Amino acid sequence: MTALINVPSKAKRGDIIEIRALTSHIMETGFRHTMDGALAPRDIITSFTCRYNGTEIFRADLFPAIAANPYLSFFTIAKESGKLEFEWIGDNGYSSTASASITVE
Repeated sequence: MTALINVPSKAKRGDIIEIRALTSHIMETGFRHTMDGALAPRDIITSFTCRYNGTEIFRADLFPAIAANPYLSFFTIAKESGKLEFEWIGDNGYSSTASASITVE
């Protein structure tokens, strides 16, 4: 799994910051047919969570209509220096994580 995370490396306390996360995943809907006519099995990311120093700040439930390589953008307030942790959970036991650090002045 490949994830691209964009978090400012530095921010002033109280700044509103944008966080962007893109992950590589096929997001097979389960509605498409293969060349031989069989139904391709569903394989999607079902949830995304972001935690800032252990506190959940963003969560999204994803569904079959989401495109491959889902991209999410959201905002939070820079409160303290620390770590942002990203987690993707999906079908067939899929789980992936990434992290980024921020320094708050």
